[in-house]
Amino acid sequence: MTELNYNNILIPVDGSVEAEAALAKAIEVAKRNDQVHLHILHVIDTRAFQNVADFKTTMVEQVAETAKKTLDAYLEQAHAAGLEKVDYTIEYGSPKDIIAHQAPEKLNIDLIMIGATGLNAIERLLIGSVTEYVTRTAKVDTLIVRAK
Repeated sequence: MTELNYNNILIPVDGSVEAEAALAKAIEVAKRNDQVHLHILHVIDTRAFQNVADFKTTMVEQVAETAKKTLDAYLEQAHAAGLEKVDYTIEYGSPKDIIAHQAPEKLNIDLIMIGATGLNAIERLLIGSVTEYVTRTAKVDTLIVRAK
């Protein structure tokens, strides 16, 4: 049996309980493996703003500011657990494409640890789960983390 060694783990977060569970599990994995670098990613879905009649860049800026505060807290959580190799990125665009393809390529990711779902049942039905898309199309290993 070959040993699995992951060096760059991507943790997509959206503020959901599932995403926070994935982050907590990724921190535990990184603590057991010295060489692991955690990359926390938040994608602001710019398509969500296209339907807003009075579209303002201040709206996107407010969303980004809120995301930055959350990500700073996640970074602090990782540092408090003793991790040094951890960073975060805020990207803009399609969460499915960025998480499954763009970020793994750009950051040399070899494992994606993603929460089971950040959407409610109706949203999943209408637009499909980001998690489902990532597990189906990503070219790297993907671990789905379920919130307890």
